[in-house]
Amino acid sequence: MSTDTNKAIYRRHYQEVLTEKRLEVVDEIYGDQIRIGDGGYMSREQFKGMAAMSTTAFPDLVITVKDQIAEGDRVVTRWSGEGTHLGDFLGHNGTGKKVSIQAIHIHQVVNGRIVTLWEEIDMFGLSKQLGIDI
Repeated sequence: MSTDTNKAIYRRHYQEVLTEKRLEVVDEIYGDQIRIGDGGYMSREQFKGMAAMSTTAFPDLVITVKDQIAEGDRVVTRWSGEGTHLGDFLGHNGTGKKVSIQAIHIHQVVNGRIVTLWEEIDMFGLSKQLGIDI
């Protein structure tokens, strides 16, 4: 696959899955098993559950892709998200607070499917905005 095709797959994750809350798209763009970082694996269904948690906790979440760089089977994406904390998030009830989060993801694609995700998310900044310990 070309690097442009790989970048488009990742943009679908941010736009369709997280911003539009179309979790069924996970079935189209993710492999059966997703390696998370250099550690364990998560099934596609488990990954959908994780995405659902984020989109339920922040129902108005909007993701903006700031930068994307691709080489070979890897795509690096720097993104920001804004939303209102209205539902349960990591054991904390909704606070009603509007938040902004910054992150960098590195995805690997094989045969048109995302198979690995490395991520760096500013959870410290998010916890400060929410006034909770994460």
